Amino acid sequence: MTQSGVAFGTSGARGPVVAMTDAVCFAYTAAFLQHMASVGEFAPGTPVALAGDLRPSTPRILAACVAAIQAQGGVPVFCGYVPSPALALHAFSVKIPSLMVTGSHIPDDRNGIKFNRIAGEVLKPDEAGIKAQQVAMPAGMFDAAGALLLPQALPAVLDVTGEYVQRYVRFFGANALRGMRIGVYQHSAVGRDLLVTLLQALGAEVMTLGRSATFIPVDTEAVRPEDVALARQWAAEHGLDAIVSTDGDSDRPLVADEQGEWLRGDVLGILCAHYLGAQCVATPVSSNTALEKSGWFAQTPRTRIGSPYVIEAMQTALQQGLPGVCGYEANGGFLLMSAMRVEGRELAPLPTRDAVLPMLAVMASARARGCTVSALLDALPARFTCSDRIQNFPTALSQARLTALQTGSDSEQRQAFEQVFGEVSGTVSDLNATDGLRATFANQEVIHLRPSGNAPELRCYTEALSAQRAAEINLAALRVLATWRDA
Repeated sequence: MTQSGVAFGTSGARGPVVAMTDAVCFAYTAAFLQHMASVGEFAPGTPVALAGDLRPSTPRILAACVAAIQAQGGVPVFCGYVPSPALALHAFSVKIPSLMVTGSHIPDDRNGIKFNRIAGEVLKPDEAGIKAQQVAMPAGMFDAAGALLLPQALPAVLDVTGEYVQRYVRFFGANALRGMRIGVYQHSAVGRDLLVTLLQALGAEVMTLGRSATFIPVDTEAVRPEDVALARQWAAEHGLDAIVSTDGDSDRPLVADEQGEWLRGDVLGILCAHYLGAQCVATPVSSNTALEKSGWFAQTPRTRIGSPYVIEAMQTALQQGLPGVCGYEANGGFLLMSAMRVEGRELAPLPTRDAVLPMLAVMASARARGCTVSALLDALPARFTCSDRIQNFPTALSQARLTALQTGSDSEQRQAFEQVFGEVSGTVSDLNATDGLRATFANQEVIHLRPSGNAPELRCYTEALSAQRAAEINLAALRVLATWRDA
């Protein structure tokens, strides 16, 4: 790990493609399986499911992972190029370990491997267990650059998409979206065709849009300006009720309303949890505070950013006997810890990030109420968020800058933050260091700074009483952050 620079981020091992050699990916996979053996979830002969996204480097990395599974005595089960939650649903249902080769939303010069235990994602204690493994690298398997010397063929594909589609057809019903005209922004998302199949199975008329043969890094927390323009154009041209899309591995949703305006992922999470009748909703500290202000939920635990932390909070809620437990991230990925019942239909838990559930819940809710998707937002308190990031911002520099703002007493820290951002939002009333540094101002505006766990980026989350103001604050804060990087 030290030699390659490939490390665990907020959701799996990530790194530049050039650093993720076959040998590095082999070692990570072997270490994962050795750790699974130590907790009783892997032994020689155990099947191990794996799948990947559509990045150019993914097939090569999958081949290295297959070699590691075989070297550990496991049986690789290749599920093809499918969404991360579809792979997880299958592996959880048959109780076998699994891994997904994906870099999620980041550019395709980077990639990653996301690992799952037999019933859920690996959590932070598992990451420590994986890091502690001593892996014996087979002699004669790799060249000096870390490439496999012999080509490794991938096994025949086991199709797991059918059970994923049927999970939602059974729950929502075959007429849930009948009469709706929905655009699917396909770009290079691995679930682009599956999403069309699912929407049609729920009765929708589907129009495919923007399919790409090259990888496009769609980030649901920082939607590209060109995607903002495209959604508005498509909505106007085609008379769509909604537009849906996902990130690269199709575990984070994008939903646009009938006007082509993309909804924030944390707003999707609130609306989905309400549709399901959830009682306890866990979400990171960066998510919209409309969650609490809505008054819809009995418990709303806040966590650090990353699905492992949301899962830990949900597990704690279950241990406390709380009913109706779910969670979501600001990127829109929804995690279901408890079985939920709506109109007599039950949806089984799926405790990993999923893009399909929140988008279907919002569209089905709009159809059932006979209203537009945008009208659903009227029931929420007027809290609006915006997020973006400064790219090519070294993580060490980000951390040093934030540490400098957290020196001294509480009042001294607030004053230090005001010195940097006071011209943007005024007086700081509260600082929260749960993850990064989140400042709440006296005027109820929020500026939250956090180094990315997956790439050399400094993310900025803002919240205000209007969408325009949240965007203004974000842009102003990014200008300040750019001076940090360029100083």
